[in-house]
Amino acid sequence: MTDPRRNMREVRAPRGTELRAKSWLTEAPLRMLMNNLDPDVAENPHELVVYGGIGRAARTWQDFDRIVSALEQLEGDETLLVQSGKPVGVFRTHADAPRVLIANSNLVPHWATWDHFNELDKKGLAMYGQMTAGSWIYIGTQGIVQGTYETFVEAGRQHYDGNLKGRWILTGGLGGMGGAQPLAAVMAGASCLAIECNQDSIDFRLRTRYLDEKAETLDEAMAMIERWTKAREAKSVGLLGNAAELVPEMFRRGIRPDLLTDQTSAHDPINGYLPKGWTLAQWRDRRVSDPKAVEKAARASMREHVEAMVAFCNAGVPTLDYGNNIR
Repeated sequence: MTDPRRNMREVRAPRGTELRAKSWLTEAPLRMLMNNLDPDVAENPHELVVYGGIGRAARTWQDFDRIVSALEQLEGDETLLVQSGKPVGVFRTHADAPRVLIANSNLVPHWATWDHFNELDKKGLAMYGQMTAGSWIYIGTQGIVQGTYETFVEAGRQHYDGNLKGRWILTGGLGGMGGAQPLAAVMAGASCLAIECNQDSIDFRLRTRYLDEKAETLDEAMAMIERWTKAREAKSVGLLGNAAELVPEMFRRGIRPDLLTDQTSAHDPINGYLPKGWTLAQWRDRRVSDPKAVEKAARASMREHVEAMVAFCNAGVPTLDYGNNIR
């Protein structure tokens, strides 16, 4: 059975002054939607995923095409209504009304659980829109660089008298949000070691220059960190591996960063966090065939990851999560 959310086409937002829609008021959301799925922006555009595990721009490719068609034909006194990535109506409103109204993943609180949402998602009745994926306003990792920079700078103020030179940050996750961390750390004056389980994400950050170097072993990564901190240089390295395995291992080895955080997609235990000991291929297959087993294994791995973070904290390392619910 063909997955309606998977298609190998390439989407590029139009450039220049030529309109595809009837006015700039409708051309703007059209370009924003298409920009969300540009290969230079989205994490997994062929499956409509913009960032954050399964944060999508449209529910299916058929829905994407219908949204594009509606935006191209929308009049200046009409409004397109989109419900969780699916166009559900065009209404005559007025010139000062919004041209598009979007509601994503709205569930009555009693049913607002991952289990209930996943059932709806599996049936094609809902879509996880994240904050800016389903609202078509994602601008890539640049959108979070400032906030991440400010966080690291504030940590430097609170713990190191405002000076992060010669210090280094340990973290996990180089996806759409986490990918800002190495550049933000360098901007703040610190070096950064970022653990990432997907080589494609590391390569993406290298290509866009959010990351300086990559390493395949912990020893290789630590050699770089030691060299940079000794020279008081601020540079970053992405280490291929699983944070649930490497963070505890680093604690056992006596490695102590100057700041520890995490920005893996732990908010989604099925689609966002690779269980310890699993390959990416195994994880992707089991997410479809046995999501409950994936969730159980991911939560067990998160526990080990967080226990190691707590151990670092108890050893005097300033430690914080980064809004990903991993605690």
